[in-house]
Amino acid sequence: MILAVDGGNSKTDVALVGADGTVLGHARGPLSSPHHLGLEASVDLLARLVAETGLDGRRAEVAEVLLAGVDFPEEERRLRDALAPRGWADRLEVGNDTFAVLRAGTDRGWGIAVVCGAGINCVGVAPDGGQVRFPALGTITGDWGGGYDVGLAAISAAARSEDGRGPRTCLEQLVPEHFGVATPHDLAWEIHTGAIPQRRAVELAPAVFAAAADDPVADAVLVRLADEVVALVRATATRLAVDRCDVVLGGGLMRGATPRLLRLIEEGLSDLELTLLRTSAPPIVGAVLLALDELDADENARTRARRELQAVF
Repeated sequence: MILAVDGGNSKTDVALVGADGTVLGHARGPLSSPHHLGLEASVDLLARLVAETGLDGRRAEVAEVLLAGVDFPEEERRLRDALAPRGWADRLEVGNDTFAVLRAGTDRGWGIAVVCGAGINCVGVAPDGGQVRFPALGTITGDWGGGYDVGLAAISAAARSEDGRGPRTCLEQLVPEHFGVATPHDLAWEIHTGAIPQRRAVELAPAVFAAAADDPVADAVLVRLADEVVALVRATATRLAVDRCDVVLGGGLMRGATPRLLRLIEEGLSDLELTLLRTSAPPIVGAVLLALDELDADENARTRARRELQAVF
């Protein structure tokens, strides 16, 4: 029996799975990132979700806990030390949720994964197990991308369209309408006063993607996002010293990616022998598969787990 946890920037999924791949229990809750909640609150939330799966004092053979916001070795050590006393499993593996996306998208066991949801992150694993990681702390570590940054770019473009500092764009109407206000100026006031949380900018990405087909300003945001994905993949491939591998695109924004966005990414990587894969599987699938890999589970178990997990998550 294995226990798997995937905690992204918007939700947390937990699954209890038998060695044969049968889903024995599952739970879903809010984000559990220690970066956002603090370590103690994160562990308490995970404990509640694990209890919902029906572990009931039993001990799994392997627990695979992969969370957003666990980006440095010290953060991994702290999380492991905080979870170990819970006694959920004989073996405890902790890490970043990008590893779950990579495993969910390819059975090779190595490659590159770009996770583009509320934020953006990337991981690379070489055939020999070597890894490439990014701190993924936002602007202070050079990051741009994900729904939050795309949304803020749309809000900014709408404001500049309204006051004449930037080109006219349909975002001037679409952005405030999404939040139920009349103008970008009104939206700015609502965000400034806290009436509308700035974090809700993440909701705008689908509207930006849709507008990009006819609006040059929205399309420029789409192009920038594609460029950032390409930059992450190229840097990772260089540091891994590989010129051919699977590249898995995961996260909410990539699941909703338009054909143009995907085409721009493919064109940006066209000189490399990379196989671009977009996974629709929830990351918890990858966390479970990694745990089953630890048990040397057979292909039937992995296939059953993937099928049953995609039915419930």
